[in-house]
Amino acid sequence: MDENKNSKWKKVEAQNQNKSGQGHGNKMPGDRKPRFNAVWIYALIGLVLVVIYFFDAGQGPVQIDWKFFRDELLLKNEVARIQVINEQNAEIYIKEEYLDESKHQEKFSKGLNTFSRSGPHYSIPVGSNDIFKSQLDEAQADLPDEEKIYPEYIRKRTFGDTLYVLLPIIVLIVIWIIVFRRMSGSGGSSGGTNIFNVGKSKARIFDRDENVRIDFNDVAGLEEAKMEVKEIVDFLKKPKKYTDLGGKIPKGALLVGPPGAGKTLLAKAVAGEAHVPFFSMSGSDFVEMFVGVGASRVRDLFKQAKEKAPCIVFIDEIDAIGRSRGRNPNIGANDERENTLNQLLTEMDGFASNVGVIILAATNRADVLDKALMRAGRFDRQIYVELPDLNERKEIFEVHLRPIKVEKDLDIMFLARQTPGFSGADIANVCNEAALIAARRNKKSVQRQDFLDAVDRIIGGLEKKNKIITVDEKKTIAYHEAGHATVSWMLEHASPLFKVSIIPRGKSLGAAWYLPEERQITTSEQMLEEMTATLGGRAAEQIVFGKLSTGALNDLERITKQAYAMVSYFGLSKKIGNISFYDSTGQNEYYFQKPYSEKTAELIDQEVKDIIEQQYKLALEILEKNKEGLTQLAEQLLEKEVIFTEDLEKIFGKRKGQKPDEKERPKTTGRKKKTAKAAEEKNEQENHAEEVKSIKKSA
Repeated sequence: MDENKNSKWKKVEAQNQNKSGQGHGNKMPGDRKPRFNAVWIYALIGLVLVVIYFFDAGQGPVQIDWKFFRDELLLKNEVARIQVINEQNAEIYIKEEYLDESKHQEKFSKGLNTFSRSGPHYSIPVGSNDIFKSQLDEAQADLPDEEKIYPEYIRKRTFGDTLYVLLPIIVLIVIWIIVFRRMSGSGGSSGGTNIFNVGKSKARIFDRDENVRIDFNDVAGLEEAKMEVKEIVDFLKKPKKYTDLGGKIPKGALLVGPPGAGKTLLAKAVAGEAHVPFFSMSGSDFVEMFVGVGASRVRDLFKQAKEKAPCIVFIDEIDAIGRSRGRNPNIGANDERENTLNQLLTEMDGFASNVGVIILAATNRADVLDKALMRAGRFDRQIYVELPDLNERKEIFEVHLRPIKVEKDLDIMFLARQTPGFSGADIANVCNEAALIAARRNKKSVQRQDFLDAVDRIIGGLEKKNKIITVDEKKTIAYHEAGHATVSWMLEHASPLFKVSIIPRGKSLGAAWYLPEERQITTSEQMLEEMTATLGGRAAEQIVFGKLSTGALNDLERITKQAYAMVSYFGLSKKIGNISFYDSTGQNEYYFQKPYSEKTAELIDQEVKDIIEQQYKLALEILEKNKEGLTQLAEQLLEKEVIFTEDLEKIFGKRKGQKPDEKERPKTTGRKKKTAKAAEEKNEQENHAEEVKSIKKSA
């Protein structure tokens, strides 16, 4: 069967070659002529000019000295005429009856120049016309007037003069060609390298000759998104399965999600799995300095796609041309982007049909896209590619750890827990940084500590142990970070602490690492307690030193944004009520006025201030009650520079509401392992029953 398919494919290729190469004889696919390059024309012109220069230099008179000219030619009346050229050379013409004499033949035979009977025959260097004239008059003083020779003064253009005139013109032409090549661009299979091809599409085509080695096995953690795009690929492979039931293939699918979540990777996997022509292009490739180029490139792209249908067209960062019309903040700007969008809308679903052309697009800003672009019939599906959860991060780690030599029994789930909120691109960066750190330490394999250091490097920045910090500053930093750790440890709903460090990283002088809970919604209690923990650093400075510093700038920025979000977005303020001024469409960013009155604005500001002050007082109360533990923690930080969860447990005991970690569970084997697992399940059931009872009582 495979041989029959290959033979059929070869026949089709041969027929296509015969159609495209008529009149050129029978040529094999490999017998391709070298591509013509304009550089060869320039080189040939230069070679011709050099040959002409040396050819002209070889056809000229024999150079002689003044004595031979005066004694043998001038005084013997053998000179017919003299021409002084450009005040440089005097060319001497001999009378024809004297040319056959031996002295002349001897001169001509010794010279490298070719002999011409018409002349000029000899030449003498001339310093200036006046000097040559005086020398000539002196030499002919004794000759009768009828035998005297009077020179002719002629101005001729030499090769150097011509080159001097043409060189600036040649330079301008070369610059002009370079400028137009840059303006027209050099990318794309059909977007040429001259100004006449500037309206051609710059899309890169992937077909059976350019194999994409990425498939769905390389995309981890995006199971729902993969199912959506797999159906499109399956339709291209088995269309009869769907058409028999009256179904139609989706015309377009829009991949929406945060940066690094895997939208472009998913598109690459589609290109590797579909086995149909795949056009890849960025939204910014449609934008050009010339008017009408964007619309022209859209037309050319879909023209190529229709010729190769069935095929897939992928437009990355489509928000570059797909922004909502009439929302341009630049008043008076041209509508080139809108013309490009209008052409895209027409090509995707206009009067002409687009059978077999599927559009894939990706964007981080779906809220700013035009409604006409988002409607069914253009983008039938919106596929949300979200940040991975715990299990998905584990799968992504497994993919990126394939080429890396890791230590045996590396707990990948532990790595997934240490990277909450990380995207797929961040996890790939963690794996690469860990390998670089291990290589820097001359290790044979990448170990767990290397991954933890890589996470710290990505989150906090480069470690700066040599940064100059005074003793007082270091003490302030230690108490500040200890305040964060103490307050977060004492609050049930704050994110659990993982590590505290006073080693400078990036722009920060100290940092506390937390492991936030994997949750989809956040309650007001959780937000308030997280704000309290954030204010713990400034509160510790107030209690211990009695003065404040600028070290809490980042903390204050975060809690201010959180408080304003609680009041004006999430409706978590009693005074403002269940009102949200959040705009999911993104239109408010172009308005010059707030969507609420001045009185409401004052109320929002006062409510935000009250919330922050209340949480700051709570942080002060917690630290006053645990001042001794705060001091111990700060002293340990000054001594070790880095402390972990275990150190806080020794000082404060178990954290309120702490959940047992899997790594702390006893490792058993055989029957003991089954017994321990059954006991754990029983405890979980009992805890669940107690939670249900408490909920009923509170209700």
